Formats: sequence, structure tokens, C-alpha cells
Amino acid sequence: MGYGVVMKIGEIARLAGVPTKTIRYYEEIGLLPPAPRADNGYRDYDEDIAERLRFIKDAQSANLSLAEIHSILDMRDQGETTCHHVLDLLDRHVEDIDRQIRTLRRTRKVLTELTERARHLDPADCTDPNRCQTIVPTSS
Repeated sequence: MGYGVVMKIGEIARLAGVPTKTIRYYEEIGLLPPAPRADNGYRDYDEDIAERLRFIKDAQSANLSLAEIHSILDMRDQGETTCHHVLDLLDRHVEDIDRQIRTLRRTRKVLTELTERARHLDPADCTDPNRCQTIVPTSS
């Protein structure tokens, strides 16, 4: 911990803009180091933890998972640079989004075709009790 002002969990939560429950959870999963305890059992924090919490929030807003954030923080804690690692993570996320966009476009195309076909169907022709003629693929 740094040599700043010591704060209780509620104060550090307000400073970082997260609920106290989140701080406890992050400690539990290792994103935050265990806080030293005062004689009365309360956790004591300094501003370094608030900065770490803000980093976690920023990384989450960039769509990084807690596991990915943990890997970045572990590297930082070991004194390693993280820029290339973060860049790789962000590249993977962009690739995932591109893949999702392609899938969504294909799905949209299929749905559009089904919708257009369904507009021209006669409900009286729907006689199969186990299938809906509206969603039968056009290749059938």
C-alpha cells in the first residue's frame, strides 16, 4: 500500500465510485490485494486502491472481462509492461465483434427472407399442426 490517507471501505467505495460489495468481491477473487485490518477489524485502504478500482472500471468499460483485467493487474504487480498484452486483448475483442456482426447480418438476411415470404402466405394453407409455414426455411 502507498503512504496516503487511510480510509475505510465506505470512503474508498465513494472515492472510486463502486459499491462496497464490489470491493469485497474483488478482494475475494484477487483483483485487489487483501486490505490490512485495523484493531477493530475494519479494512483500511489508501488512494492506491481507489486508482486500481478506477482502472478496473475503465477496463470493464472497454469490455474486458474480470479474468482479462486480472491478467493485466498481475503483470503490473510483477513490474511487467502491459501495453502489448492489452493491445492483444483489445484486438481479440474487435475480432469477436466483427464475427458477431457477420453472424447478425446472416441472421438478419434469413429473417428478412422469411418475413417477406410470410407476407405472401395464405394462413388457410397452414395445415400442419406441428409446423408453422411462416418459419419453414425457404430451402425446404
